[in-house]
Amino acid sequence: MRRVSLNARLAKDAGMTDEIYVALFYITHPDLDEPVRLSTDATERLSDEPLMYGTRSSWMDSDTTTEPFYFVLASTILPSDLDDAPTSGNLVLENVDNDIAKELRSFTTLATVHMAVVLASSPSLIEIEFRNMQIVSADLTAGDITLNFSREDIEEERSPGGRMTRSQFPGLFS
Repeated sequence: MRRVSLNARLAKDAGMTDEIYVALFYITHPDLDEPVRLSTDATERLSDEPLMYGTRSSWMDSDTTTEPFYFVLASTILPSDLDDAPTSGNLVLENVDNDIAKELRSFTTLATVHMAVVLASSPSLIEIEFRNMQIVSADLTAGDITLNFSREDIEEERSPGGRMTRSQFPGLFS
């Protein structure tokens, strides 16, 4: 059972509401100078020249004044926990700049993406988050870029975690 804020619960239960759910993405990679922060909502105008919108949130220890999450034209499928498949999702970005494709093709190792869902009225209050997902592929077309991300397979976790010895499991030997 996960904790949900009262505002999110009221918005979900209401027939109509002014509350807007926002997905925040925090992408890191060793080759990046700083993390990429993306938002699915134009919560506020960040600058006039160039015209930029975004969301100010303190999620992932971001400074709300100098490190906003920039608004992008995007759609997504939220990760799910199916029994036989790893948690996965995708982020579809509008391909508005050729430099995005150049940047994506320059990486040879996987980037890490963290995702959070917040309300636009309270962007620092996390409703749900998914951490340490790996971007496993990037499909590029003339119109859009699809970033597919997934968590590590459960089958790849080390097992067993410890040996059944007297010092590690004293309750078994009493």
